[in-house]
Amino acid sequence: MQRIKALVIDVDGTLTDGKIYLSNNGELFKAFNVKDGYGIKNILPKYNVLPVVVTGRISEIVQKRCEELEIVHFFQGVKDKAACLSEFLEKQQLSFEEVAYIGDDDNDLLVMNECGVVGCPSDSSEGVKSIAQFISKKSGGNGAVREFIDWLVTNG
Repeated sequence: MQRIKALVIDVDGTLTDGKIYLSNNGELFKAFNVKDGYGIKNILPKYNVLPVVVTGRISEIVQKRCEELEIVHFFQGVKDKAACLSEFLEKQQLSFEEVAYIGDDDNDLLVMNECGVVGCPSDSSEGVKSIAQFISKKSGGNGAVREFIDWLVTNG
């Protein structure tokens, strides 16, 4: 993990199972995996890897989860993930090569193609799977992020 300085994580379909539960008042809930959270909050800091969340949707639930996991860098309502990440990396004085990215769908492809290491859940789109160096045995929201973190630690 020496060359990886940031782990960028998509939300819907990666940190969650991709289901969006809505009520008349809006988003009702999302389910997150505790093992993913442990990896983000307790393993990444040991390797000085910044967790970064980038998502196309805006959700109070995601904000609360990021706060709970002490994720300082999270971006919601992002239309162009590559531009968002490029701006973030410039501010952090990091390069795309120093980024590991885990996402699940075609809206992640453009930014994934720029990153040093790419992972995805088992239920990702075929396009994402075709460029990933790591494909989790687990589906989104079911520990795929933790499995990717463990793989990054093991494979340096």
